[in-house]
Amino acid sequence: MLFQFYHLTNRFYTTVSSKFYKMNKCYFRYMKKEDKVDISFLLDVKGTIRQFNFSRNPTENLHVLLSRIKTNIQKALSKGNKKKKAADEDSEDIQIEFYDSNNSTIDESSTCNELFSINGPVKLKMCDSVYEVVFNSPWVVSINLPQSILAGFPVYPENFELQYAKHEKCVFNWYVGSRFNELGKEVNERHIKWGLAGNSFIYTPPAHDIGMKLKLECIPGNGTIVGPAVEAISKNEIEAGPGNCPFEIRHQFTKDKLEDKSFRCVSYNILANLYCDSDYTRTVLHPYCPPYALHIDYRKQLILKELLGYNSDIICLQEVDCRLYNHFLKQIMATEGLGSAFYKKGKEVAEGLACFYRKNRFILAGEEKIVLSEAVQTEPCLQPIWEKIKNNTPLTTRLLDRSTVASATCLESIDHPDEVLIVGNTHLYFHPDADHIRLIQGGIVIYWLMDVKEKVAAKYPKKKISIILCGDFNSVPSCGIYQLYTTGRAPSDLPDWKSNINEAVFDLSLQQNISLGSACGTPPYTNFTAEFADCLDYIYYDKSNLEVEQVVPLPSVEELKLHTALPSVVFPSDHVALVSDLRFKLVTDLEENSKV
Repeated sequence: MLFQFYHLTNRFYTTVSSKFYKMNKCYFRYMKKEDKVDISFLLDVKGTIRQFNFSRNPTENLHVLLSRIKTNIQKALSKGNKKKKAADEDSEDIQIEFYDSNNSTIDESSTCNELFSINGPVKLKMCDSVYEVVFNSPWVVSINLPQSILAGFPVYPENFELQYAKHEKCVFNWYVGSRFNELGKEVNERHIKWGLAGNSFIYTPPAHDIGMKLKLECIPGNGTIVGPAVEAISKNEIEAGPGNCPFEIRHQFTKDKLEDKSFRCVSYNILANLYCDSDYTRTVLHPYCPPYALHIDYRKQLILKELLGYNSDIICLQEVDCRLYNHFLKQIMATEGLGSAFYKKGKEVAEGLACFYRKNRFILAGEEKIVLSEAVQTEPCLQPIWEKIKNNTPLTTRLLDRSTVASATCLESIDHPDEVLIVGNTHLYFHPDADHIRLIQGGIVIYWLMDVKEKVAAKYPKKKISIILCGDFNSVPSCGIYQLYTTGRAPSDLPDWKSNINEAVFDLSLQQNISLGSACGTPPYTNFTAEFADCLDYIYYDKSNLEVEQVVPLPSVEELKLHTALPSVVFPSDHVALVSDLRFKLVTDLEENSKV
């Protein structure tokens, strides 16, 4: 049964737990980016525990700071008093002073910043209480839970940011509980009976958690001390998932991680939220898909489960929202041992390309990015293309208006240090009448990668350099890009050059010298919508140095059509992921092949 999705404005809230946030602790943290000192402590005000927070200038003297603290406490104490006189009497009783390890009063002319350098423990006496001042304690700056939580799909803290803490030294405790008591009456979150359910960074709710609320407690640490615990409670209950997804069948081929000469590569256009979550998308582009299944909080759960199940060594993604990368993919993949790099599109487009690599298999040796419309005019390796088209005003006007980017992530194999991969990634222009634009863009990408390869080879003269080029090329196998990449030539008489007669390209032939093959061949569909379905995505690989060991079967036509088209409740994108196992041809392999 599918869950019903509701959009909620207040999607989460975060609370500070008293488990480690002691009443006798006053926390001072230097916020480098803001050049501020943040101060936090708890105080019993008329029988109620209140949290006080201050953000002060590091150069502010203690006299000013203590006066500010005293004023805020006075306001809290006098709240509800009708007579000003009573408030004035309360303020006279407030005594606040800092003391050093010798129990001597610290001069109030000292600055906030100077407190950090005082040897020994610093104490703060306030309202008959003595606080230990803790400097730069491990701290959870932000954390929340998603508004959509599905049984059987991984849940993780979002917008998770730490300060003075190490991720691997933090403790994560997951709890589930019902918002109804034994009598069936709804209760406040504070009165929910929470039961411990897990203690890792990611939690996958089982079916018996359906209908329960979820709570995450994070206790930040740095290996020496721990900071105050923070709790995030889900706004919604855990819902039933969509059942088995087609990608789970594909996971049967990728149960194990690869090793030695073999590595697994994925290319996937995950459908950017900025193109998906709109009235136009819901009513015109994908009216067959329930609105809740188009929402990023739903789709990203499927994306994460799918990607993790492939146990890949290299993942190239297209249409990655900047926010999704920074606050979701980067963090989650890092906990799974994957490093990453992000390459934003040109202009003001808030999406781009991402490359992930397994850090125990590869070392990041370098990376580059180009905006194609800029590079074609400035990069020396692209001048043969630019010289042929620069005087064609209608063509260049359209070409130079594109925000298309290409990336090159240079990875050095740990298992075989003599092997270096240049992993290219791109997403070419989509318009139906733009085969000529795409062919030029495809030429720009491969010419640039050939140049990158030459530079990397010069840097590593004793290493073998191989190219992998992933992406959504918006180009079917019968078009010129496939011919250019797999045969090395795209002659000037190709039909592609005349796909728009007003922008027709004349006297331009493209050549490239890398022996490329399509690792997944030319499947019938890699993009499948109600209006269009064909093969647009490819993993091109250097046939001279690499070979294909396995291609993970793509979903069947029946699976693609089960919910009319993509995206759907079981497919998070309008594209399907390409997954291929590749293998380095070592020197012995190459010698044996030459003998044959």
